[in-house]
Amino acid sequence: MGASGEISVPATVLLVFGRGVVRTDDGFALTAASTARVLAAAAYVRAHEPFFARAAAPRIVFTGGWPEASEGTAPPPAGAREGDLMLAAAQSAGLGDHADLHAETRSRSTLENLLHTVEDRLLSGYGFGATRPLGLVSHAWHLPRVRFLAGKVLGLRGPALLDVPATGGEDHNDRGALLAARFGFAGVRRAHHLLRRERRMVAVLRATEQLRRRSSRA
Repeated sequence: MGASGEISVPATVLLVFGRGVVRTDDGFALTAASTARVLAAAAYVRAHEPFFARAAAPRIVFTGGWPEASEGTAPPPAGAREGDLMLAAAQSAGLGDHADLHAETRSRSTLENLLHTVEDRLLSGYGFGATRPLGLVSHAWHLPRVRFLAGKVLGLRGPALLDVPATGGEDHNDRGALLAARFGFAGVRRAHHLLRRERRMVAVLRATEQLRRRSSRA
């Protein structure tokens, strides 16, 4: 039940956040962490199959292009980006028989995951709140930052967002990135201002890293 005593229902929309792709002899493949997030979405749908059998099929949006903002990674070709490969993995697993699957493949950061999902109208027609939350699929270490940015972009907080944690693939500490986001995006809400602020933050981080490398070689 929700905080007000209202009965909540399973999340009927899931946003699945990518965690990179790797180059292989045959092209590109999902990282183990990205695969774990696809599996978490599939497990969530299976766990709530009786509900979805009575209601409309859930919508699952696999969102991710490539981690350019955090890692400086060059874009994979179209069709081999995070969202593309997660969607293909979900289809191969038969998830398309139980859910409405979509992919967003332009984003280069968690912030852009959310902004481009909105721009592509992949959340249009859905209302979210404490009794009908939006599901966020990622690793537990990443979810606090996703929640913070979802508040900025979507205006959703607290019980309007439902964590669907993935397990396996990697263990990571995202505390520094979360603190940077809270500080860097303070007082900012408009999409173009958020993007401009993120670009500045990325530029500072890269300049700092270059200085560190030069100092270590000196």
